[in-house]
Amino acid sequence: MPLTNVQIRPGLNKSDTPSGAEGQWIDGNFVRFRYGQPEKIGGFQAIGQKTISGPARAQHCWNDLEGRKYAALGTSKALYIYYEDAFYDITPLATAITGATFTSTASSSTITVNKNSHVLDVGEYITFTSVTVPGSSSFVDTDFTSFTFEVLTTATNSFTITMQTTETGSPMTAAGSASINPYEEIGPTIQTYGYGWGTSTWGTVGWGNQTTSTQVILDPGSWSLDNFGQQLIATIKDGKTFVWNAGAANPLNNRATIMTNAPTSSRQTIVSDRDRHVVHFGTETTIGNSTTQDPMFIRFSDQENFSVYEPTSTNTAGTFRLDTGNKIVAAVSGKDYNLILTDTAAYVMQFVGPPFTFSIRQVGSNCGCIGQHAVVYADGQVFWMGTGGGFFKYDGTVKLLPSLVEDFVFTTNGDNIGVNYSSNEIIYASHNSLFNEIIWFYPSGKPLVNPAVQNNRSVVYNYVENTWSIMTLARSTYHDASTYDLPYATEYDSTATPTFAGLSGATNTFGASKYFSQETGTNIVDLNGTETPIAAFIQSGDFDLPQEGDGQFLMRISRFLPDFKNLQGNAIITINLKDFPIDANASSSLGPFTINSSTQKIDTRARGRLANLKIENTANNETWRFGTFRADVNVDGRR
Repeated sequence: MPLTNVQIRPGLNKSDTPSGAEGQWIDGNFVRFRYGQPEKIGGFQAIGQKTISGPARAQHCWNDLEGRKYAALGTSKALYIYYEDAFYDITPLATAITGATFTSTASSSTITVNKNSHVLDVGEYITFTSVTVPGSSSFVDTDFTSFTFEVLTTATNSFTITMQTTETGSPMTAAGSASINPYEEIGPTIQTYGYGWGTSTWGTVGWGNQTTSTQVILDPGSWSLDNFGQQLIATIKDGKTFVWNAGAANPLNNRATIMTNAPTSSRQTIVSDRDRHVVHFGTETTIGNSTTQDPMFIRFSDQENFSVYEPTSTNTAGTFRLDTGNKIVAAVSGKDYNLILTDTAAYVMQFVGPPFTFSIRQVGSNCGCIGQHAVVYADGQVFWMGTGGGFFKYDGTVKLLPSLVEDFVFTTNGDNIGVNYSSNEIIYASHNSLFNEIIWFYPSGKPLVNPAVQNNRSVVYNYVENTWSIMTLARSTYHDASTYDLPYATEYDSTATPTFAGLSGATNTFGASKYFSQETGTNIVDLNGTETPIAAFIQSGDFDLPQEGDGQFLMRISRFLPDFKNLQGNAIITINLKDFPIDANASSSLGPFTINSSTQKIDTRARGRLANLKIENTANNETWRFGTFRADVNVDGRR
């Protein structure tokens, strides 16, 4: 009998029923569409030799003037530089607390640090300077000054840390001296609700009491990262802005320091590349006064000088306030403009030169962005995830992107709770230029309802081929191949303990992140070199007998001819059968079928009213791109 080519269009349709999505793919994982066909994604390998503290919330890669490559990673706990396969802690330090003493216990590595009203919390990171230790103790000054310590327990006038060794000399009792240097506070590990004074209306609670019924959303600790030449500009969300100079002498031994004369409370900063201004969004109307922070206010530096922000007649510093929306959510640099997204609108900020410096005009409404990192620029266009559902792009005008996976991402659908609320600050968007893809990493649940939820899904848009796919690839940040030859991404494990060098007494209270190079090889390679398979699959909607009454007759599939591009190892094809659309899938009696590069044909003995295909792999060193499904399909009856 003649063979039939069952046509299946590229892209996933998650909005229709399996039978309604005839001729389409309806489900998949770790699969992209390229040249109109589904293929398994590339592998990824852990790099950096260690793990870092907390979930990474921002990532930026750049070169210094000598061509050295750096990646900055901002987590909810610290700020790191990745350089030549190692991590360096450059987290800025807050104001020192002087006058501390130590108490030790024989044969114990626990030290009690004594300091009245220290106000440190469990889990905070600290360093010590100006340390003197009594000679009778086995500890020496460098045992304290060479490490970062995690605060393990606290009391009003003391806290404990863990040393690298135990006390083998005479124990100390409130002896020695030191200055405590806390890390700058970045913010919560998770997005959560908060309560307190001022979160309810007047008279609803007694004087001096905080409300427990009216809530505010506490955004997770996050960063905005950019480079001004070879200098890293790092802003803690709703906090201070810091500078780290890759061109300084021995830069990896230096910590980031506060930006001189800059605002001390900003939601985000970016470098306006074309004109070399540093722009602060959602910042202070009075520099240095955090109580004047306005979520719709913009302040930009003098051109080529990020230490000057007060406008004068002889510089190009300036300010502007947006009027549509409640807060500036995100901003990103485009080709010759900056796109600013509030919770409801889109603005273009464009350099025009003196005396006005920038032109700022509204270009869209009802198109707000869901989170600070949910927007990315790629190939002359800006893409973002919307506050009320949907995806947008700006290419001169704001456009809503049609998508057949939107319902799955944004609303309750099977086991996916979705991201159907107006703010989600852990969503992360990135460009994968190797495959013309925009990727949004998002949580399959609401962090405000389930704090354990982190980014555990991704939705992928191929903007050249106009196809969509979904994955369970879990990444908290992702940076395109540019500075480095491959994309680099972070994965957060809420139960892991950080292992980066120099941290003493680390716990898993805040979890840890691994750093991966993406699109390399075919497997997942862990830090210890262990390889595990990427179990990819793609499944089609139901199809019936072509040209035979749209499901009126039963069909028989006698054989099919495997057609794969770049098949390495094995692929598994399952022909699932149904008599009625609501029936569960049941494999044909001879299946599933294992295919390799030398398989010419498969005899199937498959009968049913409806059938669908599933292509998958389960082992290491396997990859594939599916081609066509040519099968011997005929009318059949039941015996």
